[in-house]
Amino acid sequence: MFKSYRKSGMPDKLAVDNISFSVKRGEIFGLLGPNGAGKTTTIRMLSTLLIPTSGRAVILGMDVSGGNIKEIRKRVNLVSGGERGLYYRLTGRQNLNFFSNLYDVDRNKQKELIKELLDIVDLKDFADVKVESYSRGMKQRMHIARALVNSPEILYLDEPTIGLDPEIAREIRSLIRKLADSGTTIILTTHYMQEAEELCDRIMIVSKGKSVGYGTLEKLRETVSDTNVVEIITNNDPHDAVAKLSAERDFIHINTERISGRYCTRIQTKDNEDILSELDALFSRYGLRKMGYDEPTLEDIYLSLVGLNES
Repeated sequence: MFKSYRKSGMPDKLAVDNISFSVKRGEIFGLLGPNGAGKTTTIRMLSTLLIPTSGRAVILGMDVSGGNIKEIRKRVNLVSGGERGLYYRLTGRQNLNFFSNLYDVDRNKQKELIKELLDIVDLKDFADVKVESYSRGMKQRMHIARALVNSPEILYLDEPTIGLDPEIAREIRSLIRKLADSGTTIILTTHYMQEAEELCDRIMIVSKGKSVGYGTLEKLRETVSDTNVVEIITNNDPHDAVAKLSAERDFIHINTERISGRYCTRIQTKDNEDILSELDALFSRYGLRKMGYDEPTLEDIYLSLVGLNES
């Protein structure tokens, strides 16, 4: 599947470059990649908002370029991150009434459907409150309820937790898992590696419009089997040590995060490099608490694959 954009006087920009994958019914499939990698463009093609420039996208046995758009739209829906897409001066119930009518839901069934959707997203106590009064997390849950009015077989979630605080994001992830457990197929884009690791059955990592990794987490780990990951925990910020290593050594990746008041440095090296003694001497002055080899996380894999493609 390809998608390119043309601007007057400019060369064509290839946003999606020969991406190919399949999604099983009832699974959560993740699309990961940096900004501009082609994730949202891919989602928009699969949800019929864009038509591929070339190649095919087949949804529920129907080609998005084959005159099946209306039928596909009856059976899928899309939630984007952010707050657009609801009518703020209407109540939650009124919003769901409006979108139910758009999807031609039987009027005799709408009352019960809306009650059920409000219960699913835990907004039944706010059904008759105007959406403009909702918190950001409540609005995002209402977005999901809105996307469920047509009982979609496939639900596209484009960065559904972007900008949400951790507690609200956890609630949204719990809701996503509940929807998948009920049989809804979910295709999810996210920047949050922990979110993808927690939710996704299989994952595709994209960079510059191309697939650079595809499969289960275990399958993705095989793609970096020739690397080691060293984790170093220190009491104090080892910024100087990290800067020195970055300048002097050609590591695949090195980064430091502050977690629970301590500093966690993770270094990806080639499999044949034994550097523990060197690192012990370098980091001991920063209050070294722990150092050793660790299994690659999804974030390690992502940084390695995307970094190799963009270097």
